[in-house]
Amino acid sequence: MERKIQNDLLRWKKDMQKPLLLYGAKQVGKTFSVLEFARKHYKNVVYFNTDNNKELIDILKREKSTEKIILKLSLLSGETIFKEDTLIVLDNVNDPYIVKAIKLFGLENNLYQIIMITSKKENLSKFKSEELYFKAMYPMDFEEFLINTDKKQLVSFIKESYQNNTPMPFHQLALDSYNDYLITGGYPEIVNAFILGIDPLKLEVLKQKIIDTIKKETLGVYNLIDIQRSNEVLDSLAYQLLKENKKFQYGSIKKGSRSKDYEASIKYLGINGLIHRSFKLDDVKSPLSSYKDPESFKLYPNDVGLLYTMMHLNKMKFMTDNDLKRTLIENNVSNTLVNLGYSLYYYQSEGKTEISFVIQNRMGEIIPIEILNMNLAKAKALSMFMSKFKVSNPIRLTEDNFSKKKNVRYIPVYAAFCLKDL
Repeated sequence: MERKIQNDLLRWKKDMQKPLLLYGAKQVGKTFSVLEFARKHYKNVVYFNTDNNKELIDILKREKSTEKIILKLSLLSGETIFKEDTLIVLDNVNDPYIVKAIKLFGLENNLYQIIMITSKKENLSKFKSEELYFKAMYPMDFEEFLINTDKKQLVSFIKESYQNNTPMPFHQLALDSYNDYLITGGYPEIVNAFILGIDPLKLEVLKQKIIDTIKKETLGVYNLIDIQRSNEVLDSLAYQLLKENKKFQYGSIKKGSRSKDYEASIKYLGINGLIHRSFKLDDVKSPLSSYKDPESFKLYPNDVGLLYTMMHLNKMKFMTDNDLKRTLIENNVSNTLVNLGYSLYYYQSEGKTEISFVIQNRMGEIIPIEILNMNLAKAKALSMFMSKFKVSNPIRLTEDNFSKKKNVRYIPVYAAFCLKDL
């Protein structure tokens, strides 16, 4: 499958001075993408699964020079390792000794090409160093979904309309594809099954298997009680997001529950990219991170297709219930913004007027993003927000085409992936 990470890997190869650590949740396509990249751009690939690989770990613990490490890896794999022409792939990296050894290749004018892969983002705090490059990978966004469902030309039309703020000529086609994406999500196995035309009920079975895999990831939580609590958090996500007030409430998990009971579990799930947390803002000033309320937040699954399954939906209910559909759109926008590198915040006034997302770009500009409620003829939240705070480039995400009214940009929900250009 064609993934945008290929472009990032190619840039790394051209500017390669340090090993790369690629991280992301299980089954988002990390290993497949790296091996596909190796097939296209290298003479050969030397692959090691580091999980319980005692012989490999012993080598990396023992050897202190890069040339000796390369010699031993070549003997262990039975492959010749060529400078610049061989990609060395270390998969399922969790052992700090592995990373410590590979850091040696970032200390010198290195010509060996090494990519490490991990699904435990929490390890980054132990792995962080100037000797490595780091790159995150997520489930497919809608742009990748279009590319892999043979609608690459549609991506070009969407991007052109976004840049010029002009109506998109194939608006309904894009909306129909976006609806398919909200149901399917971006996990590669599910997208591939959708492309093959597998029965929708079987798609739900496949998605449930991924949800089960995510739950197994909670076995890495340090305390046994937090394993159960992590799964309770995951099981509550759909209910929490279907409430009128989507703020995460501990009492909705279990009567009498408190923040101290679940904070470790939520932190673990968030650090490892299994959920995304959006904090409520007490005020809208720069930097936004200084004005977040740590006790008030929403939690989103890392993939909209999984939320569709968690909500036990069918296509008829999805297409006829605007509140359900808007919840899925909000979840997808949260995933998209995280994929684009934004931190998530929302604003809610005392009168319960809410702006779904407030983000801050690299220039420090604060941008409110309102998801237009399809049940309301007029949206008031953004207008009230703009009258209270001085912001530029406010955005409404809508099911209508591109337009601009009263200094507000109206952007179709399917074009959220374009917001990287803010």
